[in-house]
Amino acid sequence: MKNDLILPLSQVGKDHLSLVGGKNASLGEMISHLSGKGIHVPDGFVLTADSYWYFIDHNELREPLSQLMKGVKESNLQQVSRVAKDLILDADFPKKLEKLIEDTFIEFQINHEGCQVAVRSSATAEDLPEASFAGMQETYLNISNKEEFLQACKHCYASLFTARAIKYRQEKGFEHMQVALSIGVQQMIRSDLACSGVAFTLDPGTGFREVVNISASWGLGENIVRGEVIPDEFYVFKEALRKGKKSIISRKKGSKEKMMVYAPRSTSHTFTSRTVNQDTPPEKRNQFTLTDKEVEKLAKWCLLIEEYYEVPMDIEWAKDGLDGELYIVQARPETVHAQRKEGITFKEFRLLEKGQIIAKGGGVGSKIVMGKARLLRSPSEIDKLAEGEILVTQITSPDWDPILKKVAAIITDKGGVTSHAAIIARETGAVAVVGTMNGTKVIRNGQWITVVCDGSKEGRVYLGALKWEEKEIELPKLHFPETKVMLILADPDQAFKWSFLPVN
Repeated sequence: MKNDLILPLSQVGKDHLSLVGGKNASLGEMISHLSGKGIHVPDGFVLTADSYWYFIDHNELREPLSQLMKGVKESNLQQVSRVAKDLILDADFPKKLEKLIEDTFIEFQINHEGCQVAVRSSATAEDLPEASFAGMQETYLNISNKEEFLQACKHCYASLFTARAIKYRQEKGFEHMQVALSIGVQQMIRSDLACSGVAFTLDPGTGFREVVNISASWGLGENIVRGEVIPDEFYVFKEALRKGKKSIISRKKGSKEKMMVYAPRSTSHTFTSRTVNQDTPPEKRNQFTLTDKEVEKLAKWCLLIEEYYEVPMDIEWAKDGLDGELYIVQARPETVHAQRKEGITFKEFRLLEKGQIIAKGGGVGSKIVMGKARLLRSPSEIDKLAEGEILVTQITSPDWDPILKKVAAIITDKGGVTSHAAIIARETGAVAVVGTMNGTKVIRNGQWITVVCDGSKEGRVYLGALKWEEKEIELPKLHFPETKVMLILADPDQAFKWSFLPVN
């Protein structure tokens, strides 16, 4: 150990949450306890929360930041955020800490053949079962020298005070000045030369726990999280996986329009532009990103991770295009379905009149919503949106979060069921239709529409304000005959939803 300012990932774990944050603690835990079971986790090191407070106190920023946070309101959120971030970005690292950071970075590069690194923020209140803080702070990829690294670290500290992070802490009841930021530094996996994605150890749409859901796209993984692409999607049945049988129960090829890769050094001069999003070649768009063997290997790892943590997990993975190996780069508890008590009530929705379907996409949630469509191009247009309206846009990011708390439904042109819009819809109880491809083209601003998400994988948008009925069934109060009740499924996509009924 170098001291409590910088630690190797291999020396931190679940007992160090307050020192390194949930993200880094989880990575260290997996290196220590799961690498022996064949799971690959990239090596790295951590700038601890003590480093953050050392930086803050050296520049005498506690009091000014505290006063700023006391005065934050909806009306001045963006302004307060800018001032807070500028205070940090204009500050200097203490000389002792700066030298320690530089020496550790150089030593790490020497030991890993001059590798690039990923620099990830890990707040000390994130990746908890009750609050994921997913996407609240920044990540910087493809960092190659100490000057870029120091800048990336400072920008990670500043990202603790983005508008979305401030808003999220307020909503979750966290004191702003009680949350610190740790920085995780990992060897970059060259997924820019291969593929990457996200996996859930349950169905993210319904919460059905007997499957592993894997999303995959070419290049670096930011595109899936941002919703820039419609990824390939695989479902793996856990019981068959445990028994060593063929376990993939569905494959769906995504359009994968974009792939994020390293930017050429000749055209990239600042650490914030080390990646570029380019069009995916047609031959790659038309093929699956993973083989069946790779899908099952990833699913086995996900199962091992879930069994170790004893909760459903949200996992990020990457494939290295140089060595051909798969890696786990992040794992956190799933925070939406894991806390719900399944089987208490069951809602059924049904349209009472026919209508014209004007858009389709991935469905998130189980609800029918009717309202005015509001087409927005960016979060800066929040004043155009009235509470309860239906947001229609190309794509969302964490910067949209203050807006998304106001909407009844979300419709996006891009993204899949693990994209940012889908995650927020599940967290807030809204519904979403993602990856419509043409939502912003066929839906007019101010138009009345009806959004139908019935628990299947498809969401539909109807023209006009249609009538529907809703029934809520309290399952414990139902009287069942002695004969075993069974279902005939005309629509297999509804199977995960109907599995929560007390049938055989």
